[in-house]
Amino acid sequence: MIENTVVKTLNSIWPMLTIFLVIIISVRIAYLFINHEKFVFYKEFLALLFIIYGLMLFELVTNRDLGGRGINLIPFKEILRYDYKSELFQYNVIGNLVMFVPFGYFVANYIKAKKVSHIFVLTAIASLTIELVQLQIGRAFDIDDVLLNIAGGICGFLIYIGLNAIKKHLPNVFQKDGFYNILCGILILIIAYLTFKFKGFGWLF
Repeated sequence: MIENTVVKTLNSIWPMLTIFLVIIISVRIAYLFINHEKFVFYKEFLALLFIIYGLMLFELVTNRDLGGRGINLIPFKEILRYDYKSELFQYNVIGNLVMFVPFGYFVANYIKAKKVSHIFVLTAIASLTIELVQLQIGRAFDIDDVLLNIAGGICGFLIYIGLNAIKKHLPNVFQKDGFYNILCGILILIIAYLTFKFKGFGWLF
């Protein structure tokens, strides 16, 4: 289900995504060139991934299940009413949690967060903003979604902390920019392979 949602979302946002990426990449390259700043591929790649994630998040939270206006301020009310084996549980509970894991990781990496409270506050601000906007466009405000988003953001933060802890204990060769540039290059090849294998993106085929 999550894979189908990702593919569907990418199919919906590819025009906006293409324009944004071309503009941002060209401006960023010009900035680095003009200001003679060092180009670190993996850092630029992570920044682009965050932009792609942000655009996908916008598409998911503004164009899904319109028509369900309402307000739920009772914690766990919606979470507990789903059968954990049902698609609704996967979509509304697991989906809302997983959706904010990248947010927690990317934000923690960007601000170099050391305390979970930093991510808690930023995730809460983002999630509450989303819920308030959804309420104005014909969807529901659900405090459970906020709680799940915050939990996802904290999971992302913990992943960031865990990876940093592992990195510090690796040999020096595995802590250099070149190593992470290679890893990002491999990741790009894997993404390209999966794209052509599954042919999920209708705009490409």
